[in-house]
Amino acid sequence: MLVQELEMYPVEAVVRGYLVGSGWAEYRQTQSVCGIPLPAGLGEGDRLPEPIFTPARKAPQGEHDENISYERMVELIGSEASESIRTTSLEAFEEASAIARRHGLILADTKFEFGRDPASGELTLADEVLTSDSSRYWDATTYAAGGIHRLDSFDKQIVRDWLLEHWDRTGTPPELPAEIVERTAARYRELLERLEDATAA
Repeated sequence: MLVQELEMYPVEAVVRGYLVGSGWAEYRQTQSVCGIPLPAGLGEGDRLPEPIFTPARKAPQGEHDENISYERMVELIGSEASESIRTTSLEAFEEASAIARRHGLILADTKFEFGRDPASGELTLADEVLTSDSSRYWDATTYAAGGIHRLDSFDKQIVRDWLLEHWDRTGTPPELPAEIVERTAARYRELLERLEDATAA
């Protein structure tokens, strides 16, 4: 395995093309996400007028990351690094969204992590990129049809849903049933196989 040591920035670069997850929860309270005003009347899962950059501050292990404004990000890491990360993230999201569309998928949102190369000072994309763990993908046909399954994602939502029903978030989480593990793995495999399907590109 080839690795490179980086000075990691303490922020996650989240790009959202659709209103879902913590963004939907925040929108319902403030009609904005991370300080970015959004049009009135949007519903859960609706496509945004354009993708938005909504950073999060990385929390210590075991805690939840905190959504922050772009201005707060500048305070944390400086304006030059913030602008580079925002621009690069939005460009990568647009390119990845186009690839997903060619495979009958929607990239609803994703997160990137960046570091600084200590030798050159160059901004470097690090950690996982556009995986099921860092991104939310939907089936485009199912989404267009509407209904209760339109937001079924190719990620760990199956695990999240099971834990919400069986764990109060205190103490050690319960062991996942084999059926939940297999269903989640199957969704991961399906996404990978679809993205690797050259006939769809």
